[in-house]
Amino acid sequence: MRGFGLAGPGESLSVLCIGAHADDIEIGAGGTLLSWIAAGIRLHVRWCVFSATARRAAEATESARAFLDGASSADIRIKDFEDGFFPYQGSDIKPWMEEQKRGFTPDVVFTHRRDDAHQDHRELCQLSWNTFRDHLILEYEVPKWDGDFGQPNLYMPLEPAVLERKIGLLHTHFDSQQSKDWFDPEVFRGLARLRGMECRAPGRYAEGFVLRKASIG
Repeated sequence: MRGFGLAGPGESLSVLCIGAHADDIEIGAGGTLLSWIAAGIRLHVRWCVFSATARRAAEATESARAFLDGASSADIRIKDFEDGFFPYQGSDIKPWMEEQKRGFTPDVVFTHRRDDAHQDHRELCQLSWNTFRDHLILEYEVPKWDGDFGQPNLYMPLEPAVLERKIGLLHTHFDSQQSKDWFDPEVFRGLARLRGMECRAPGRYAEGFVLRKASIG
């Protein structure tokens, strides 16, 4: 399978990470970010979580710091929009999404999948496309009981050590999620193995994304 790179070792890459809830970005794109940092790419990241309060806000902040350890710059932003009600708060959420363009021009935007079963995820994807019209947008996937997985068309191969670091960080920083049956190392490892098989990843694992539109120069 032929691949292309966004940046190489020593080169800079600006990344905007958009997540509805604490742990979304880490689950969907955490391995990719860890891989880029390990490869020596100079990452400049703006990390935005739209709904996290109290304990969850603390978890989100500490987890983001851990995943971005080694990045050239990390701007972590946490808001407190009401979980589960994003479609009804769109007029409040939209201005904060627009704020993320000020003083920052990302090379790539990570956001939720357009057809994700969670209403908050879908709302942020729609606002991402509405706000970042001239950017490369990659939509990540988050496993859940709804069974809403689609067909990724872009993959980031992960070395086994990177995947294990991702899983380890998730379980270190999100103690509040440990009781949920989907928050399980085998779920994360199994999904990564499936995506690795689909793209014939050398390390056997991968994260999958939906790339809806791109211009290659």
